[in-house]
Formats: sequence, structure tokens, C-alpha cells
Amino acid sequence: MSERAAPFYCPYCGDEDLRPSEQGHGAWECAACNRAFQLKFLGLLARGLQQDHGGAEI
Repeated sequence: MSERAAPFYCPYCGDEDLRPSEQGHGAWECAACNRAFQLKFLGLLARGLQQDHGGAEI
């Protein structure tokens, strides 16, 4: 597993022309809409996965 996960598309315009930004870890630039954004993993939820009565995860 990689330490750095790459986004597949821009969250603003949906284009796939993304490049890592010089702003640091998790920062990306979209060449199509000229926006910069940052991805950050916040952590796991305390409640974890819940199962419905049929056994499927929700």
C-alpha cells in the first residue's frame, strides 16, 4: 500500500489532468479548471462498520 494516495479526478470539475502541488503532502492542482485542493485522511470512525439485520455491512 502506498503512503500517498492519488485522486482520480478533480472534485470541482471532474477532469483527470491532476498534478501534485508544491504546497505539500496531499495537495493537488487541476490543469483543467486551474484550482488547487488538498486531500486529508481524518481517521477511522469510532463506531466502525455497522451491520443490518441481514448481515450486510452498511
